[in-house]
Amino acid sequence: MGITYAIADLHGRYDLLIHALNTIFRRPGAGTVVTLGDYVDRGPESRQIIEHLMTLREAPPKGWKVVCLKGNHEDMMCETLSKPLDLGWWVGNGGEATLRSYNNEVPSNHLHWMKNLPKMHLDKHRVFVHAGVDPTKALDEQSDEMLLWYRYIDGADIGHGDRHVVHGHTPRPHGPEKLANRTNLDTYAWRTDRLVIAAFDDDIPGAPIEFIEVRRHDHSHLFQTGNPSA
Repeated sequence: MGITYAIADLHGRYDLLIHALNTIFRRPGAGTVVTLGDYVDRGPESRQIIEHLMTLREAPPKGWKVVCLKGNHEDMMCETLSKPLDLGWWVGNGGEATLRSYNNEVPSNHLHWMKNLPKMHLDKHRVFVHAGVDPTKALDEQSDEMLLWYRYIDGADIGHGDRHVVHGHTPRPHGPEKLANRTNLDTYAWRTDRLVIAAFDDDIPGAPIEFIEVRRHDHSHLFQTGNPSA
């Protein structure tokens, strides 16, 4: 049995990323870690997250696979710094904190890495993406607007065909949204100090088999699926 762990919307919270990875990699067996984008902006340590993920994707622990997807904040950052037509667009959406973490000098290899991140990851039963998937279009016909920027209406139980959609982007400060066809993992972690990881059994279709929560100033702990918003 393989397990895939999904992590969403870190936004500069390197501390929560390290808590999450330590928790995952201590578990028995090996599997896949999918990060769903929005590594930069708002929180204080965007550069540290990018550096860590760049290294981890190339040299994960033995037996593990690490997949890093692009979010709309990486897209904004790359677009702005590649052809700075409107610096305020990005800075006004948290980019100032990212520039501080880089001391105003972003290495070209960091931009290249972010620019070339994939926007989607598929396995047998699920599609992982930053923001959303249009159920009326084939997966190879999805627009960047949908994949990076779309926001589902709260409670909209929409997957893609037989695949469960796993995403972030739409903040839910009180906990993840677990539906039959869709899981939203954006818990506004950069502000709430609460990051929730979803664990999926690669052989079982549908929703997570459990959520794993890590908090600032606290040890990680588990809570079983059910109503995670309660």
